[in-house]
Amino acid sequence: MMSWQTILAIGSGGFIGAVLRVYLNGLISHKIPHDLPYGTLGVNLLGSFLMGLLMAYFMYTNFFSLHAKSFLSTGMLGAFTTYSTFAFESLLLLQGGHLLLAAFNVSLNAVGTIVMAGFGFYAGKYLTHS
Repeated sequence: MMSWQTILAIGSGGFIGAVLRVYLNGLISHKIPHDLPYGTLGVNLLGSFLMGLLMAYFMYTNFFSLHAKSFLSTGMLGAFTTYSTFAFESLLLLQGGHLLLAAFNVSLNAVGTIVMAGFGFYAGKYLTHS
């Protein structure tokens, strides 16, 4: 069973992550004219990089407590990144007959987030070993 402290850490991190996602998504969407949902792509790529970075720190250091890990990963970055919005935006592209844009969006999100998580992880591993 999860402690109330862990639940509070995840919930408060989730609040911050969700607010940051909406803000950054809106900022990117406003600044970049687009047919592709770059705001969602941007938060997913950044969030994946940060998750990889954090996972390296979690694995190679003892700096973070269980509650801090829960706050940052499950809470903040879990709410910052958004699979459901990516899925729905891809569906809207498909329904609008934009098959190539939909395929491009799916590819960028699926492959890009994995690549960014890898970059983040190896950057974190490098930083913890220097």
